[in-house]
Amino acid sequence: MTVMKIGWESLVPRCIKSQENSKRNPKIVKVSVTKQLSFHGIPVSDISSSTISSDLSISLAGSNIHAFTQQELRVITQNFSTSNFIGEGGFGPVHKGFIDDKLRPNAIKAQPVAVKNLDLDGTQGHREWLTEVIFLGQLRHPHLVKLIGYCCEEDNRLLVYEYMPRGSLENQLFRRYSVSLPWSTRMKIAIGAAKGLAFLHEAKKPVIYRDFKASNILLDSDYTAKLSDFGLAKDGPEGDDTHVSTRVMGTHGYAAPEYIMTGHLTAASDVYSFGVVLLELLTGRRSVDKGRPHREQNLVDWARPQLKDPRKLRRIMDPRLEGMYSEEGVQKAALVAYQCLSNRPKARPDMSNVVTTLEPLKDYEDNSMVTFVYTAPTDDQQEVKVKESSASPHHHHQKQHHHHHNRRSTPSSPTIHSETTIHKRLTPNSPLQNGFKRS
Repeated sequence: MTVMKIGWESLVPRCIKSQENSKRNPKIVKVSVTKQLSFHGIPVSDISSSTISSDLSISLAGSNIHAFTQQELRVITQNFSTSNFIGEGGFGPVHKGFIDDKLRPNAIKAQPVAVKNLDLDGTQGHREWLTEVIFLGQLRHPHLVKLIGYCCEEDNRLLVYEYMPRGSLENQLFRRYSVSLPWSTRMKIAIGAAKGLAFLHEAKKPVIYRDFKASNILLDSDYTAKLSDFGLAKDGPEGDDTHVSTRVMGTHGYAAPEYIMTGHLTAASDVYSFGVVLLELLTGRRSVDKGRPHREQNLVDWARPQLKDPRKLRRIMDPRLEGMYSEEGVQKAALVAYQCLSNRPKARPDMSNVVTTLEPLKDYEDNSMVTFVYTAPTDDQQEVKVKESSASPHHHHQKQHHHHHNRRSTPSSPTIHSETTIHKRLTPNSPLQNGFKRS
């Protein structure tokens, strides 16, 4: 494989210090020559072998991607204030900021943004930064995070994205004290992420995402999922090629086994990673959790054999859902996960088929069945208990809870005890529907 060198001054004009400020040579970036996604005729990796005279900013001229200065980003983030600090991922810290309508009138609308400051101590920092700018500079889709601009000034490498107020799926799903995501919301997230992957795989020049995981799925205010962090993305195979050979990169627990063993990358590698995330949504468990018993530490190894057995599936479902889901919908989602996690890449469905299968599941209600105990005062102060349960349009399982919630009874507010987890809603015609409250 040929390796060529290229100076950054031929790519982005502000990436190198001017000679007034520094006399040192520009940084050298080594880029392997492979077939890559082209942006305005410039491939991502093959960019180093092209005899291009124009720089990246010229190439991005028609993409509505803005080149920011470091000073502008200081203003946007209030000098990268700690109060605006959102978090830190593998590529560096992220701060929230706000672009007001005075920054660039008629060019950029006022909006909140997220500013990611790349950590250049890593050997792949420049390549990943460039890859992300070029991929997101070209790709536009409702389920891909929107890149607003970049900064490449002296040694600074920053990216400016639309702000996603609910953060990552990882935080929403695994944060210790967060409210559990309802089943319908989990399906909405899964479907949105699947649509993002399907778009990449079916693009005119297919793209393999290569780092699909819960922390790279960002959520807007209504839980619309958008894929972020394209630093490891690669062009898919073209022509008669069946795969792309590359160094094994990604995240332990999400990467497909054949990719780890051979370095052969295909769209099916992303499908496997999607299956892992879908399994996380089903179980509420992380892909790898060293704090669990040894046989349960790897989620796929532990859970996949149980996905096709309805009784076993109930036992591995996220207990925080408290049974509030359609059993039929869960079984269909579990079957999709099972297929995506096949050890044979060719046996995995493509992402468009995954979307087709999951799409109807978002309309399954989070219905459950409930047993009520109503205690009403009588003349002789004895309690009369009435129990009733009802059916639902979908089939659901029952899970017993061995605790009681007691309330003090009053004439206007009778005491109600719920002895089982709610599994199905009372029907409108139920004699207990009106005037009764759930505990």
